[in-house]
Amino acid sequence: MPDFEPSLSPDTLAVTAGRPPHTPDAPLNQPVVLASTYVAGGEMEYGRYDNPTWTAFEEVLGALEGGRALAYASGLAAVATVLDLVPVGGVVVAPRHAYLGTLGQLGDLVDAGRLSAAPLVDVADTEAVLELVPGADLVILESPTNPALEVADLAALCAGVREAGAVVVVDNTFATPLLQRPLEIGADIVLHSATKYLAGHSDLVLGALVTAPTPRGEQLHELLLNHRKKIGAIPGTFETWLALRGLRTLHLRVERAAANAAELARRLADHPAIERVRYPGLPSDPGHRRASEQMKGYGAVISIEVRGGAEAADRLTRSTRLWVHATSLGGVESTFERRRRWAGEIATIPDNLVRMSVGIENVEDLWADLSTALDGVLASQA
Repeated sequence: MPDFEPSLSPDTLAVTAGRPPHTPDAPLNQPVVLASTYVAGGEMEYGRYDNPTWTAFEEVLGALEGGRALAYASGLAAVATVLDLVPVGGVVVAPRHAYLGTLGQLGDLVDAGRLSAAPLVDVADTEAVLELVPGADLVILESPTNPALEVADLAALCAGVREAGAVVVVDNTFATPLLQRPLEIGADIVLHSATKYLAGHSDLVLGALVTAPTPRGEQLHELLLNHRKKIGAIPGTFETWLALRGLRTLHLRVERAAANAAELARRLADHPAIERVRYPGLPSDPGHRRASEQMKGYGAVISIEVRGGAEAADRLTRSTRLWVHATSLGGVESTFERRRRWAGEIATIPDNLVRMSVGIENVEDLWADLSTALDGVLASQA
């Protein structure tokens, strides 16, 4: 049983959960346990089954999400595990705008005849999603979506999916449990690419699943745990320890990055080089009202559409000094990329869309770098 008080605020839980007992001479932090083999007679038995470092990370994330967590080798390993829950020929409903790795796995399984899939759907259109739910085995939701930043009505969708008897999974990577707790509003499983905000330092690859504290959630947890033991999609111990260390400052990083993003989004909306800004924190954003109702903040990802098409967007990503042209997101540094540079990105994402992961640098420095590059994009078109 955890030795922390679960009624503590998330900020405090991020710091206090998953610690060794406070006994004299005990380490303050959970050590890295490098072991493939344990002495028989206990509960761990073997390195593919359990590890004290995993347990500490899972305790913290479970406390933050309000459920029971399991760590995986990557976010896509967690996605693959969820898709494996679906029976052969089962039906999966998924967003049209979602992480391309998720959609790529689903597409491969459909092409192989392993699964069926409903038409990919706009998760912001609640009625359209619910129309596809009857007969589905699994519904995958993202909110905000990657990279379009659409916001789903999670309460309505989770209720509709569970009434239909399907399992509902919410990818909470963008929001983190500090801004949104899907298990509290009816999700069965929460999915994370822990590579991103949870770890937060662009130095590891890790995934996680968190199940609800319900009888159904407990059943799913046992299924997932047994599956992980058999398949072996286990996290590296050192990577898990780094992610645990990252979790200790999650609230500080998210707070600072989100504040930076809100200010930059406001300024970007007025820049003549930008055709459109998507950020749920802007009152003009289509998802603003819904995000304000179900989230505790708007996150630190902005998507912009650069005037002048793909060429102008690429020019922007090559013209900065602080902003780093790189994929992935959620680190302390600010990164951005044109998403359609990836062949797997869906065609309904504009080819001039640049996804921006705002970091924790000084916001004026970030804006000076960005606005100079945007001014250069405009000048090149004159």
